[in-house]
Amino acid sequence: MQRTVGGLIAGVLLLAAAPAMAESPAELISGFRLKHGEVRVVRDATLDRIAMDQARAMAAKDDLSHDALGPFNRRVAPAGAGRAAENIAYGYDNFEKTLGQWIDSSGHRKNLLLHNASRVGIASARNASGKRTYWAMVIAGDYEPKGKGKGKKKDGEPLVAVKREAAPASKPKSSSCHIKLLSLCI
Repeated sequence: MQRTVGGLIAGVLLLAAAPAMAESPAELISGFRLKHGEVRVVRDATLDRIAMDQARAMAAKDDLSHDALGPFNRRVAPAGAGRAAENIAYGYDNFEKTLGQWIDSSGHRKNLLLHNASRVGIASARNASGKRTYWAMVIAGDYEPKGKGKGKKKDGEPLVAVKREAAPASKPKSSSCHIKLLSLCI
């Protein structure tokens, strides 16, 4: 009996001393969103696939580009989202540092705080040399009820937009497009 209690106490001490489990990317994004008045997001298999396809395309081309696999609106269509945005990055091997980079960038931060988003997909892929990690995150929300007005065309159809940041100074810009709204580059 004494040996069992001793083993139980040792097991509890080991659990207490073990580092806390790292939060998942969706939990990290949700924590940030909750602090800023938005709702939490959950991982979505379709958005994960869209993000993975984008990350792999950028890694294969070794090019940080929203258009590496084609226009965002076409790529995100299978998700059936009313609103969606994409963040991309390269350089960091872990999601926490990549998320920090996005939080510190106003355009990426706006995407992370996409109003009423409920789903997210996150993926990374390494280039052929294995020295650079490319990240893609797609965040999406459902259509807003008619009559909300904001972000609507006159006929009540929601707009899907993606705001883009220019590539880092160390990599030449592949496009001068900073905001893309229904295939219009602004």
